[in-house]
Amino acid sequence: MLSRAVRAVPRAAPLRSVRAVAPFAARSVTTDAASSSLSNKVPESDDEPFQITLSDESFETYELDPPPYTLDVTKKELKQMYYDMVAIRQMEMAADRLYKEKKIRGFCHLSTGQEAVATGIEHAITPEDDIITAYRCHGFAMMRGGSVRSIIGELLGRREGIAYGKGGSMHMFSPGFYGGNGIVGAQVPVGAGLAFAHKYEGRKNASIILYGDGASNQGQVFEAFNMAKLWNLPALFGCENNKYGMGTSAARSSALTDYYKRGQYIPGLKVNGMDVLAVKAAVKYGKEWTAADKGPMVLEYVTYRYGGHSMSDPGTTYRTREEIQRMRSTNDPIAGLKQRILEWEVTTEEELKKIDKEARNHVAAEVAAAEAMAIPEAKPQILFEDIYVKGTEPQFIRGRTTSENFHFNQ
Repeated sequence: MLSRAVRAVPRAAPLRSVRAVAPFAARSVTTDAASSSLSNKVPESDDEPFQITLSDESFETYELDPPPYTLDVTKKELKQMYYDMVAIRQMEMAADRLYKEKKIRGFCHLSTGQEAVATGIEHAITPEDDIITAYRCHGFAMMRGGSVRSIIGELLGRREGIAYGKGGSMHMFSPGFYGGNGIVGAQVPVGAGLAFAHKYEGRKNASIILYGDGASNQGQVFEAFNMAKLWNLPALFGCENNKYGMGTSAARSSALTDYYKRGQYIPGLKVNGMDVLAVKAAVKYGKEWTAADKGPMVLEYVTYRYGGHSMSDPGTTYRTREEIQRMRSTNDPIAGLKQRILEWEVTTEEELKKIDKEARNHVAAEVAAAEAMAIPEAKPQILFEDIYVKGTEPQFIRGRTTSENFHFNQ
């Protein structure tokens, strides 16, 4: 925790020095999903802004002043955030079911428990900003405008899927959303390129570049940091630290688990990734930082995944069931926001139940529509499409034998 007293220390002071002179024991960022409090009275109007105060344990900083601990929100936005997180979770639960029914094949990485990250980021940015992430991408695809139907259709391998049924769980794209990338850490330098494009074109937009704690040790991540700092790019690098990589804890794979300090020469910000309001405040601050031409920032979203690394991982061989249940019951991002909405009298429990039911019914209808999509025909025309830009195809593409060669019709 950086207390209000610690915040007054000059930013040039090393964090360890700050802690050494503090008159109390420093605490780390909380994962309490209901850590925010009301600053003033909630207005009657759905669209009139009011101020909330974030917990003193929402952020930790590295070579950086912390964001403001107050945030303006509206009743409408809080209800939309609740709807978005419920919809993401219902979609992920539907994918879980379809995978177990063997209707979804191959890789499938779910983000159940991490909904506050995708939702909070989207509520802090504009459609003109970019997001690129790794393979736990379904929620981001939905928040960037992808329909539940197109996302589930993609997982089912249907032609109406968001990537025509050819990308699957790890490769989803929509305007302003550049995936869904399956190679560990490889999206980070691509994200730096997106940020370079903003700078080159003179736009005041940012590229939000996400990767997991398991990818944080990849060399290409540090190469992207270096270029982003050299060129002063509007890049918000962000480690989604859900505590576990592919089958092992962060502490067993990383010598330094303070991922927000990994930028070294880039300022860092650790944020409570279970509180959607803290995430929004952090990314809003990051956008203001890049818009002021201050260059990149490294964020760390402290979150938690309830399931395994993928559907093939039970997720209980390297952590206890009790730990998972404790996080579900005490730190759930949806339950946390619901608690605050009710405490602040933003709306009634009955209306929240209606919002919950609306999200569930919408997802159920979209999933049913996706399941009803026709299975694509197994023919070469589908297999070999989208390899070349139309009009640039070669005469043919080789098969295993000359009789299997596929000839493009130009």
